[in-house]
Amino acid sequence: MNMLVIEGGTVITMDGARHVERADVLVEDGQIAAVGSITMPLGTPTLKAHGCIVMPGLIQAHTHVCQTLCRGAADDLPLLEWLERRIWQYEAALDDRAMRACARLAAAELLIGGTTAILDMGTVHETDALSDALGRTGLRATVGKAMMDAGVRVPARMRETTRNSLAESDALRARWDGTFGGRLKYAYAPRFVLSCTDELLRAVGDRVRGRARVHTHASEQEAEVALVRAERGQDNIAYFDAVGITGPQATLAHCVHATSDELRLLAARGTHVTHCPSSNLKLGSGIAKIPEMLALGIHVALGADGAPCNNNLDGFVELRLAALLHKPRVGPAGFTAEQALELATLGGARALGLAAELGSIEPGKRADLIVIDPRTPHIAPSSDPISTVVYAAQSRDVRHVMVDGRLLVRDGQLTELSGLEVGEVVSTARAEAARILSAI
Repeated sequence: MNMLVIEGGTVITMDGARHVERADVLVEDGQIAAVGSITMPLGTPTLKAHGCIVMPGLIQAHTHVCQTLCRGAADDLPLLEWLERRIWQYEAALDDRAMRACARLAAAELLIGGTTAILDMGTVHETDALSDALGRTGLRATVGKAMMDAGVRVPARMRETTRNSLAESDALRARWDGTFGGRLKYAYAPRFVLSCTDELLRAVGDRVRGRARVHTHASEQEAEVALVRAERGQDNIAYFDAVGITGPQATLAHCVHATSDELRLLAARGTHVTHCPSSNLKLGSGIAKIPEMLALGIHVALGADGAPCNNNLDGFVELRLAALLHKPRVGPAGFTAEQALELATLGGARALGLAAELGSIEPGKRADLIVIDPRTPHIAPSSDPISTVVYAAQSRDVRHVMVDGRLLVRDGQLTELSGLEVGEVVSTARAEAARILSAI
């Protein structure tokens, strides 16, 4: 039996009662076995956390790992122009080698920064390389091949037939879902309404009704919403509901321009929404009505989106920004630090369909944990752990990161278990980015 005690930290449990307590955490065979005052036999491996904060790992429920090599190469454009002029051209040029460099670079950034699980949308091709590379890093990931059988100005390598898109997605799900000890899972990922035919989306909806997960974009920008209304005769989210892409199995990124009726529809269906504040600001999309969503009972998660529209994958940046962004409109107490932290932990777990396994520190859940050191000038003095994490902590304050009880980051450095060495990962990414970007 593999055992480890995280000793003496202040534990933000995120359990039902939201307990915050000075406690030890016992990890056995990848699971949380106990939280409290723990006495173990002499020689039991121990991770010292005295003076530190122990909490669930951050979960990002909307990322595009495949876009990481395009960081800084698609700035200051609105969504549709950003896609057509830069992103789709870049994604079309990706090959196996470049995709693996994307995955390794993103995983290194995510893990060092305290993100332990992601819901990721790839591109139309190279999903095997993406899945394999992510799985080998130890990061927990639910991955999906982007599905695109429609759209204007889509490069030839990004345009699929409906039949091939569905067949390949089905095969990828069969090949990868549940691999790497269950850490890697699959979700169907139709890109957004404007890149998918009605036939494709209804077929995905059938799979969702069959309990498959789905991850897509919805109502991100006003121009997109207007085009969907013109093409399909309905508002974006209402149309998704008509074709079966809503409900507890569905996660919709953004939903910035959802109508009041659509918000009520999301709540009634139990659909998950991912809030991407940095991306929505950088692309000029707007600000999603997160307090209103929460008041209606909608489950909301957080995500950094992709490196070209952020330009980083830092979960602590998204957490702090989400906590601050809504206060000018709803008041300082209208969206609290505790609510924001729930989005970054339990909200993400729900969006991945893993709420029974992740998002809080409770016996029986997987040991996806992080340790934060608050003894730094930009945090001290620290009296309220939740306030500290949400408003003051930064990704550089993450000391240790564990996924499935495996220590992937120790003392701020990636361990051998991650299979990642920062110098090699960065140098390879730079070379691959230069090669790919020079070709478009």
